Amino acid sequence: MQMNIRPRRNRKSESIRNMVQETRLDVSQLVYPLFLVDGEKIRNEVSSLPGNFRLSGDEALKTISECVENHLTSFILFPSIVEEHKDKEATYSWKKENFYLKMAERIKREFPETTLISDVAMDPYSSDGHDGLVIDGRIDNDKTLPILARMAVAQAQAGFDILGPSDMMDGRVGAIRRALDDAGYADTSIMSYTAKYASAYYGPFRDALDSAPKAGDKKTYQMNPANKREALIEAALDTAEGADFLMVKPALNYLDVIHLLKENTQLPVAAYHVSGECAMLIAACQNGWLNYEQAMPEALLSIKRAGADIIITYFAKDFAKMVKG
Repeated sequence: MQMNIRPRRNRKSESIRNMVQETRLDVSQLVYPLFLVDGEKIRNEVSSLPGNFRLSGDEALKTISECVENHLTSFILFPSIVEEHKDKEATYSWKKENFYLKMAERIKREFPETTLISDVAMDPYSSDGHDGLVIDGRIDNDKTLPILARMAVAQAQAGFDILGPSDMMDGRVGAIRRALDDAGYADTSIMSYTAKYASAYYGPFRDALDSAPKAGDKKTYQMNPANKREALIEAALDTAEGADFLMVKPALNYLDVIHLLKENTQLPVAAYHVSGECAMLIAACQNGWLNYEQAMPEALLSIKRAGADIIITYFAKDFAKMVKG
């Protein structure tokens, strides 16, 4: 059969396939989430997210050392706070004795080459379990902002390279940027959770941190999963207020939103491959329905192909080991 164009000619060998590959995924583009707890010699697996653990400081350092050996050097840290340290205004978040802040300082001393990303939100520290200040049963947006700003400055002081406002309050990026600049931290970056959806896929994360709301849900501040164009409004606001990165969360169910932001912004786009998305794949592989070494990198590649410059994923450590070989 006479055919001038045969696409299969560019697929006929591994060498040629690699030569024309359009999307490439590198360990340097991945961020590994770590769940931190106060104490020593604690390594408790999250039952709903196998292979991931609540780690005390000493165990976290072992994990980070292993990752660095495999050229994975970027981490996003989340604290699991005991109830006795929680209150209405999340005051433990900026106290000097906060183990989360101390842990960031320790990591930067022992592994100065790492990039540390924080979590800026009230929910880990709030007795109400919400990302904002609860007053008379509702989230008060504007009264939350000074709390987030104070938390952000404490994190910058502890040595976090990038701050991650995950709260979805209006105006929080601008409030944090002004507070950082006023405190002398103009070089501290902000990775805004720009399009964070009120998703059903956060369950294992909330199990790990015991951070579910005590009452109600987060739908008045996290985005409606049905909306896409609204993400452009959030992106424009975060950019104008001083964000350095824009994030979409979750990732796999929102590949179209990742692509939309990539096509409409000049800032780097991050995607959070969330706990529920990873847990589904892990479960399928453990049941023998999928091959982990094939399905895991394919999932990450799809997020990269959609336009993500940075991928936060619980598979980062495994991928780094795999490619190092």
